[in-house]
Amino acid sequence: MIERLALASLLLLAFCDRPSDRGPEYSGGDTTVFTTTREAYSSPASNLATETLPDFTFGHRLFTTSWVTAPASLTSFDGLGPIFNRVSCSGCHLKDGRGQPPEHYGDSMDSMLVRVSIPGQAENGGPMPHPFYGDQINDRAILGAVAEGRVLVRYTEKPGKFPDGTKYSLRVPTYEFKDMVKGSKGLLFSPRVAPAVFGNGLLEAISEETILALSRDQAKAGVVRGVPNYVFDAVTRKKAVGRFGWKANVSNLAHQSAGAAAGDTGITNSLFPKENMGPEQQQNFPDGGKPELSDAFLAKLVFYTRTLAVPARRVTPESLAGEKLFASSGCAACHVPTIVTSKSAVAEVSNQIIHPYTDLLLHDMGEGLADNRPDFQANGRQWRTAPLWGIGLLKNVNRHEFLLHDGRARGLQEAILWHDGEAAFSRNNYMNLKREERELLLQFLRSL
Repeated sequence: MIERLALASLLLLAFCDRPSDRGPEYSGGDTTVFTTTREAYSSPASNLATETLPDFTFGHRLFTTSWVTAPASLTSFDGLGPIFNRVSCSGCHLKDGRGQPPEHYGDSMDSMLVRVSIPGQAENGGPMPHPFYGDQINDRAILGAVAEGRVLVRYTEKPGKFPDGTKYSLRVPTYEFKDMVKGSKGLLFSPRVAPAVFGNGLLEAISEETILALSRDQAKAGVVRGVPNYVFDAVTRKKAVGRFGWKANVSNLAHQSAGAAAGDTGITNSLFPKENMGPEQQQNFPDGGKPELSDAFLAKLVFYTRTLAVPARRVTPESLAGEKLFASSGCAACHVPTIVTSKSAVAEVSNQIIHPYTDLLLHDMGEGLADNRPDFQANGRQWRTAPLWGIGLLKNVNRHEFLLHDGRARGLQEAILWHDGEAAFSRNNYMNLKREERELLLQFLRSL
């Protein structure tokens, strides 16, 4: 049953005009780049048309530029805040990679933020924003404005043992709200590190039909039961299947980029024209124009995120052996190895056989990982299956190995051990492997 589910994506290939599969090394199909340097997540797709490279380069500039308070001499990049989390996209997504939690208690969240809401549902079907804080805590502010507060994290150790007697320990986070302008009573909250952005154009090019077919296949097999998150699309103003974010609460990269610009840096745009603050916070703060991020700049930023390459998998005999254990343990039921993209507005990501190791579906991951905060149709225990491609280069690029939505896991094994709910069976299968078999499975993940 598990093996049949692990091959669900391959069955999908029989129903489409199948492109050529270049092999497991080509994680991103024709977009794949063969590099293991610190720039492994930041390269343009290897099949990017030469005439569009300037658009990619300018998009990279937008992604890494630090916005400043208006008015400024460089008017194209002013309008920061009034309240914000970081001054640039790359401030959280360093080198287009993954953020991390604070290292010590009391440290600020530099590549992490906290989503908030109150009980209820907004008009668009999403979480009900807090009347003062909105949908996230902005812990920084320009001169004259007031930051909304701070969130601190403290960890305790939870020891455990494998069946063979090998010991391990998991970090359990607790969060404290400090200096909150309106207090924190009644807040539903969800701490989230910044996810990697490379390969997102390929994920966007996966059709809704493919995602829904994966959900149906899982329902038939009965091992895991991933479901799509239907969300509000700020571009079409309609309901759509979510793909991005830790709870698949965003359906496309235009919405993702524009929403992050407004929410994280306070840069307004045509999709999100209002400052990210409640009525009580509104004052005559200087702005960088209306909107502060032009449609032309937004288009370049979106093109950049759509055409970031995926680094190649580094295949070895050990990693191939570990891949078999990954499948037989049931991990591939959710972390689907192979999917075919559909036709996209960006030719480079269209009709590609890719190996993302995700189904883009929501799964109940158990009480230990629950944030108890609904997000559209995702409940407090559900999370999107995180793509695994490129995960073996995390330490090279971002100089850390913190994983899961809040970075609590200090490496691949701890991330596996936190799996529960629908994933309890695969976690238990991993725990019951021999020590050398567990190492082979981890070597497979490090090869991605």
